[in-house]
Amino acid sequence: MKKKNIAIVTGASSGLGKEFVKLLSAKKGLDEIWIISRNEEKLKKIQKRYGEKIVVYPMDLSSLENIKAFGENPSLKNCNIRYLINNMIDLNISGVVAMGLVCIPHMKKGSHILNIASQASFQPLPYQNIYSSTKAFVRNYTRALNVELREKGITATAVCPGWMKTGLYDRGIIDAKKATTNFTNMVTPDVVAKKALTDAEHGKDMSVYSTYVKTCHTIAKLLPQKTMMKLWLIQQRLL
Repeated sequence: MKKKNIAIVTGASSGLGKEFVKLLSAKKGLDEIWIISRNEEKLKKIQKRYGEKIVVYPMDLSSLENIKAFGENPSLKNCNIRYLINNMIDLNISGVVAMGLVCIPHMKKGSHILNIASQASFQPLPYQNIYSSTKAFVRNYTRALNVELREKGITATAVCPGWMKTGLYDRGIIDAKKATTNFTNMVTPDVVAKKALTDAEHGKDMSVYSTYVKTCHTIAKLLPQKTMMKLWLIQQRLL
């Protein structure tokens, strides 16, 4: 039996994940796109919009048991995973690794893993310390994974966007005495997703959209981390 070519998108119900579904639905050679999120209602709306190619998996990926059960899905045995988009917000370490472990055995030469990191991964960020630290893990893990999978012809790309106008941004605005308030050079998720897919297909281990974010990455490599943190605090008017 010929295996189906599929894409898997986690966090697919909104924002960047939803944009990846849109782009992948237009790609030739994909038989199905499996979309995963806790919000079944939003997933079904996406399915209605893009048609029968979309397969809905309402699932809470904060549970490693759920990821294990997903990996044991009999349907996976008849699939070749061409794209795995790990777009998980609250599960930056365990969920990303676990989804990779269950999906890589079903991938072959020419397949792509895109793990969503962030510009925040370039340096320690006071008042975003947990977020930036977990995103640094995603970036380093993905780039190392890319080297390990090279012999198999599978690419792993760390996607490192700056500020994006998504629901995460809206939820991130909090009324705290000290918090992030300066959202410089914000972009929409569609341009980030488009560049990320292009970079992955060109074998890049990192995808960085916009001159601004690229400049931030270069500066972060040149300056000491203490200096970078001070600049961050000044930018956010916290110093």
